[in-house]
Amino acid sequence: MPTQAEKGQKFRDLHARPGLLLLPNPWDAGTAKLLQSLGFEALATTSLGMSNALGRVDGDNAVSRDELLANCRAIAEATDLPVNADLENGYADDPKAAATILRDAAEAGVVGGSIEDWSGEKIYDFGHAVERVAAGVEMARSLKVPFTFTARAEKLIRGRNDLDDTIKRLKAFEKAGADVLYAPGLRDLATMKMVVAEIGKPLNVVMSAGDPDLTAAGLASAGVKRVSVGGALSRLALAAFMKGAREMKAGSFAWMRETMPTSDLKKVFSSGRH
Repeated sequence: MPTQAEKGQKFRDLHARPGLLLLPNPWDAGTAKLLQSLGFEALATTSLGMSNALGRVDGDNAVSRDELLANCRAIAEATDLPVNADLENGYADDPKAAATILRDAAEAGVVGGSIEDWSGEKIYDFGHAVERVAAGVEMARSLKVPFTFTARAEKLIRGRNDLDDTIKRLKAFEKAGADVLYAPGLRDLATMKMVVAEIGKPLNVVMSAGDPDLTAAGLASAGVKRVSVGGALSRLALAAFMKGAREMKAGSFAWMRETMPTSDLKKVFSSGRH
C-alpha cells in the first residue's frame, strides 16, 4: 500500500517521464476502482461527473466545498493510484483563501489539484488571476507531501475565444510556479502545438472539448503531456443508462445482454485493501 507521499512522488514522476499521461475521471469510489482495474496510472476527479451523480447542474459551485472534498476523500481512499482533484475556483476570489483548498484536498488524500481563473460569473482580471496562482504555488510547496498544482485558464470554454490572452495567462501562470498548465477548450492539434511551443511546463488537454477523432498518439506528437476527459465518462455512462431505460419503457429487456457481469464487478470491488 503506497503512502500519500509515495503517490505524490509517483504523480510527479509521471509528468517528468517521456510520453503521454492518460488521466481518466471517475466520479465516485466504484468508478475509481474500475479504472484502476484497467491499468491506468493515475486518476482525476470531475465536478461535472459529481454534479451528475447528485442530480445537479454543473457549474457555479453546484457542489459545495465540503461535498467536493468528501468526494476527493472517497476516490482517494478507494484506490492506490495518485488522484488529481478538480477544485473549481477554490471557492473564493481572494488568492490566499482560494489556496487553502489545496491544503484541505491534500488532507483528503489527493496529490494534485487545479484551480480556475473563473469566478463563476467572470474571468478574473489578469493580475488577480496570476496572484491566485502564486498563492496556490505557495500553498502547494508548503504541504508535507509532493503536490502537483495545475493552473487553469478558462476563457476558451467561457464564451471568450481569445487564444492570445489564454497563452499570455498560461505563460504567466508558469512564471508564477504552476506545475501543469491547462486551458480547457483546445480542440485541434494545430492549436495545441501552438500552445505547447509557447510554454515550458506540461500541458493538460481535456478531450471533452477536443476533436473526438484525435488519438493519444496524435496528442503526444503535438507535445501534449496529460490528457483528461472531464465528465465525458459520466455522460457516456448516463447515455447507456438512458438507452436501457428507454428500451425498458418500450417493453424490451434485450439491453440486459450489454450489462457488466456481476462476477466482474465483484472481482474488482473485492480486490485490494478496500
